[in-house]
Amino acid sequence: ELAKDCDTKKAEWEERSKTRAEELVALADTIKILNDDDALELFKSTLPSASASASFVEVRVSSAVLRRRALAMIQQVAGKVARTARPQLDLIALALRGKKVGFEKVIAMIDK
Repeated sequence: ELAKDCDTKKAEWEERSKTRAEELVALADTIKILNDDDALELFKSTLPSASASASFVEVRVSSAVLRRRALAMIQQVAGKVARTARPQLDLIALALRGKKVGFEKVIAMIDK
């Protein structure tokens, strides 16, 4: 039994070692290809030239703006849905109007 387990583990280790060696060879080949001058020229050609006006613009939206947008959507939808769905939408709208939105206290009370 012990000899069988040792043989199994030895075979698994040899397989892992072989796979690891193949991975290392593949990584070395990849690094060699990426360091080649042709790859450098290809990368340079894909980047925009200095004369082109490429720029990245970072857009930040505050949580207050997001709340206002969400509230406007809720109010818009609330006018179109049946009266039975209104309480859920009203609760969401109420939460969005609050300064600090959170149901931690309510959830804690429910868990008790």
